[in-house]
Amino acid sequence: MRKSKILTLNRREFIKGSVIGLASLPALRFKPLMAKETSKKAKIALFKTKDRKEGVQKILELIDFASVDGKKVMLKPNFNTADPTPGSTHNDTLSQLIKELQERGASEITIGERSGPPSTKSVLEDKGIFDLAQELNFKIINFEELEEKDWVHFNPPGNHWKEGFYVARPAVESEYVVSTCCLKTHQYGGVFTLSIKLAVGLTPKKLMRELHGERDNAMRKMIAEINLGYKPQFIVLDGIEAFVDGGPSRGTRKEANVFIGGRDRIAVDAAGVAILKELGSNKAIMERKIFEQEQIKRAVELGLGISKPDQIEFITPDRASREYAKKLKSILAQG
Repeated sequence: MRKSKILTLNRREFIKGSVIGLASLPALRFKPLMAKETSKKAKIALFKTKDRKEGVQKILELIDFASVDGKKVMLKPNFNTADPTPGSTHNDTLSQLIKELQERGASEITIGERSGPPSTKSVLEDKGIFDLAQELNFKIINFEELEEKDWVHFNPPGNHWKEGFYVARPAVESEYVVSTCCLKTHQYGGVFTLSIKLAVGLTPKKLMRELHGERDNAMRKMIAEINLGYKPQFIVLDGIEAFVDGGPSRGTRKEANVFIGGRDRIAVDAAGVAILKELGSNKAIMERKIFEQEQIKRAVELGLGISKPDQIEFITPDRASREYAKKLKSILAQG
């Protein structure tokens, strides 16, 4: 498969011109830890559809997000493996999201990812991302190929990592981050993998032994803690297909035929878990209240977003979407 050098950026090329410099990193690292509980609402766009292009378009129309005009955008997909959606981000979703960002004036778009267990390069090749990058004119950073100096160390007070954790410097220093996730359960300890768990792909592979070694203990709290290292400006969740059991690469499929999006990771994940509950999922999903799920509970403790389900306000464009949002609000109201 042909691979052009213009598709891959080193760290210096990516952050050149960024509004966030090295000097500001200490202030960024632990700011969420000092956040107070907020009573503000988090708006979640919801659109019932079977069409991914239409889904992305409508969600971006509904989300109130900061302008990307003139910005260099880091886009974080779900490319843990190259398995069919929801095992990985669908290329149609990714393509439309890139086109929408370009139409809104993004000066540059870079996909950043670290896959696993397969190599990131092989996943990108199997997904056809290098060819897609040529077609749509975006760039790629393979976090697996970063040098040691290109990882930022975080060791916030009270975290559950033995010696803290590392986040890819390009994501930490990016002036604008967008993430797109799938809708699925996670059978290896995560319980679910939505926007919060997407942050695992921003860490080096060497941390995975420690993370998965805590499967029965602090794993889900550790996942939430990684999110202290970066902040997406908005998230788009493709919920046309879902894994309601198994996952993250393969599992029991159901169709939800929905897209959701928003600026608050906790709100997006809470809505996502509500969808899994509405579809009918495994015991780990069905038998625990949404805000008692450890990923979400820890994220709330860290001040990463909303703290209560009644803070979610659904924004919908049509009757079908409004009716579905009502179902989710009822599920969310149970906690």
